Amino acid sequence: MTIEQVLQAIAEPRRREILRLIWREERTVGDIAGQFDVTRPAISQHLRVLREAGLVSERRDGTRRFYRALPEGITELRAYLEGFWDQRLEALRGVAEAEEERRRNDE
Repeated sequence: MTIEQVLQAIAEPRRREILRLIWREERTVGDIAGQFDVTRPAISQHLRVLREAGLVSERRDGTRRFYRALPEGITELRAYLEGFWDQRLEALRGVAEAEEERRRNDE
């Protein structure tokens, strides 16, 4: 799994909604498909993309397939995005320190 795969997988709104549905509980493809106005094969395709990105796991029981979200699949993406936040905070700190220094010099 790469960050690019995760970003591409969650870029599609329906996939994000699927993740929300299976975040806390395992569900079958049929149950997931029942929540959308698209075909079951379309949902299966979305689940395949999510699985390949490391965001969901699949468990088979006979002919039924159960899916659940893998929160650890989001961990790398979260760390990546937090890096942007850290950079912004660092830049804000620099601006605040420069402003404080300017005020001290004006006094």
